[in-house]
Amino acid sequence: MKVMLVNGSPHEKGTTNRALDEVASALEADGVEVGRFWVGAKPIAGCLGCGHCAKHGGECVFGDVVNEFNHVAADYDGFVFGTPVHYAAASGALTSFMDRSFYSQASGGVNIYPMKPAAGITVARRGGCTSTFDQLNKYFSIVQMPIITSSYWNMVYGRTAAEAEEDLEGLRTMRVLGHNMAYFLRCREAADAAGVPLPPVEPPARTNFVR
Repeated sequence: MKVMLVNGSPHEKGTTNRALDEVASALEADGVEVGRFWVGAKPIAGCLGCGHCAKHGGECVFGDVVNEFNHVAADYDGFVFGTPVHYAAASGALTSFMDRSFYSQASGGVNIYPMKPAAGITVARRGGCTSTFDQLNKYFSIVQMPIITSSYWNMVYGRTAAEAEEDLEGLRTMRVLGHNMAYFLRCREAADAAGVPLPPVEPPARTNFVR
């Protein structure tokens, strides 16, 4: 069992990474392998809606970290996406990254996300965590990803990683999240071993409200 932790902060070792570290500690304690992916500090273009991915097996027209991530993500059983709060929303880099990753994998028929558990975590100096948390959950719920919850909303407070050490409740929330993710993966593994099938695939149905 493997879980990918995605750091959507431009600061590789900042508060977002500290929160992900706490999730990782719980996952590893429960015997789950952890992978790391930093989206980096370089600009990430948003989705153009150009359709290139649909014609090229999920490959985005921009040959950057999104394609790099999609190539390795298929091998993982679960995902945790972390972001700092920027204007009560996820970082621009992570938003563009997730827009293109989720869209390209679905349009290209790769389907690396459906039925794999996911969670979003947010960090902030002061406010905007819950709106950002809601934003991340919308990605998961549109592609049939079971959303893993914790004992509170998934947020940690601190302007720096050092300040986050004082948010004992936030760090506890991250550990509970990690343990819950590990438990779900073990349940999924047991279901597979018992021959419990995944839900049937419904044929596509799109309704356009303006005709």
